[in-house]
Amino acid sequence: MVLKLAALVAVMAVAGCAFVDHRADRREAQAVQAHPPLGQFVEVEGKRVHALVSGSGPDLVLIHGASGNLRDMAFDLIDRLDERYRVIVFDRPGLGYSDPIDGAADDVFTTRADSVAAQARLLQAAAAELGAEKPIVLGHSFGGAVAMAWALERPEAIAAVVDVSGATMPWESGLGTLYEINGTALGGAVVPPLITAFAPKAMVEETVEAVFAPNPVPEGYADFVGAGLAIRRDSLRVNARQVAGLLPQVARMRERYASIDLPVEIVHGVADTIVPLEVHSARLAELIPGANLRVLENVGHMPHHTTPLEVVAAIDRAAARAGLR
Repeated sequence: MVLKLAALVAVMAVAGCAFVDHRADRREAQAVQAHPPLGQFVEVEGKRVHALVSGSGPDLVLIHGASGNLRDMAFDLIDRLDERYRVIVFDRPGLGYSDPIDGAADDVFTTRADSVAAQARLLQAAAAELGAEKPIVLGHSFGGAVAMAWALERPEAIAAVVDVSGATMPWESGLGTLYEINGTALGGAVVPPLITAFAPKAMVEETVEAVFAPNPVPEGYADFVGAGLAIRRDSLRVNARQVAGLLPQVARMRERYASIDLPVEIVHGVADTIVPLEVHSARLAELIPGANLRVLENVGHMPHHTTPLEVVAAIDRAAARAGLR
């Protein structure tokens, strides 16, 4: 890793920091212009939280995963729900157009200001500002950990949890190389500008395809979701820090899951290699009394896009169990 970082520093020196920053500035401006905010901003504790609200009915909050923004949920899922639910979709802190939670520790593996618990508290307060006092909360991937933290941190302010491919349990394998590098002080300073400035479109497309594998990427998804927003320098740093710090947090959360006393619906694909079923949801379902696990054959990491009717059915089950339908 040290050799790789040294090589990146050398590349940046050769390329010229000013040129890299100029190119990164231009690409970030293009990303913002192509994919502007979709909704409104709610101010909570001095932080602006980007939210999209649609429909009427029981309140339902949707929380996206790592490297994402609320456009992931807005692509298709909102349209399937907003005739029967009042859907609120957030950009998680530091991603999309939501402000980051400041004050992160230098050691990314310690509990930080932008822990999943802190994110859950901020989003709960934002939901309350929008009139959602006790919503159903759905979280996908990293957002699943935030949804579970919401249930633990604010049990009086949540009606039910829907966990979709959630990263909710400790794992043994390491993070990807890019996350490990970007999670260091040196890597976080050097790598994000290079990615922002020079990442080719083909690489971004391959990354999206890998997230959906073995299922195809829905037509129009890549253009709509705004991958350019995810490879902005600050977004890359925040995302890497959050992912790098997740493991010790879910290890502590595991000890508290049995205390959750509300409806929990879990949806997970057997073919998910990013957040494996057997590591996360299969074990989580055993810890939470009354949790209902729906296992999907031949489905990867994105069931809310590849099998959306299964996710909608899980939301409906959660609503019925919570007495909301």
